[in-house]
Amino acid sequence: MMKIIFMGTPDFSVPSLKTLDERYGVSLVVTQPDKEKGRGKKVTFPPVKEEAVKRNIPVRQPVKLRNDRALIEEMKSIAPDFIIVVAYGQILSEEILAIPKYGCINLHASLLPKLRGAAPLNFALIEGHKESGATTMLMNKGLDTGDMLLVRKVDLSEKMNVEELHDRISEMGGDLLVETMEGLLSGFVKPQPQKHEESTYAPLITKDLQLIQWDKPSYAVHNLVRGLSPVPGAFSYVDGQKVKILETEVMEGAEGAPGEILKVSKEGIIVATGEGQIRIVRLQYPGKKPMNVRDFLNGNTISEKYFKRSED
Repeated sequence: MMKIIFMGTPDFSVPSLKTLDERYGVSLVVTQPDKEKGRGKKVTFPPVKEEAVKRNIPVRQPVKLRNDRALIEEMKSIAPDFIIVVAYGQILSEEILAIPKYGCINLHASLLPKLRGAAPLNFALIEGHKESGATTMLMNKGLDTGDMLLVRKVDLSEKMNVEELHDRISEMGGDLLVETMEGLLSGFVKPQPQKHEESTYAPLITKDLQLIQWDKPSYAVHNLVRGLSPVPGAFSYVDGQKVKILETEVMEGAEGAPGEILKVSKEGIIVATGEGQIRIVRLQYPGKKPMNVRDFLNGNTISEKYFKRSED
């Protein structure tokens, strides 16, 4: 019977945990500590912990794994065949990487070596890629630099947003991990070094990135919107309010200064960019739910003529 330690934290990791536990059983889950949320500071479990508790899998939540001697010794005592890492959120020490018999396997949500780092799903869309996917790799002490094992590709439509891409890759992760482990054991899967010179990086999303630059071409604005939709959301300011822009369409046309509102109708809000125009189809005002422009205009208006980069 295969012994597996699973390390992961967000909802992206849950389908992989489910698949591995149903297929082989999981001996231990390691995830990030619980968090306090909201004004009431209610303690919430990471999604992976919620699933592990349902399945009666032991859970450990170190603040800093590399310094937790008791947990490291517990992991060694399990003598796992594999440690599987899916969006865990901490860097593993070489001591931990050496624990499993056949290696630590990471499921990374990009076509490595492209888009190493924290936000590959977002940047695949922001950068206008035609395809994305997932790569399994043998982990080493670098950041997403280990030898690649298997790759699965996903075609990206011009309308797909990051939530849709997240769900597609999350759902296929478990089967890809199963195929990877069994392929390694049978010798069918052979580790392949990455072409490091072709690597690119997908950093953490910042508020500066979320702020729409209207002087960029329409396709760049559109790709930013879908790469951040629905969470955390690209935003701009109009009528003194910070407005999240959640869905857009690229339009033809050359008139208008960047950020200028050219037309407001139930079909959407047409805004000029540095090159071309976009139509805003879906948005979200502070304290309100996301809504289509058609619904927003029932009782609301836009008085300013421009979307701006600040409240002023």
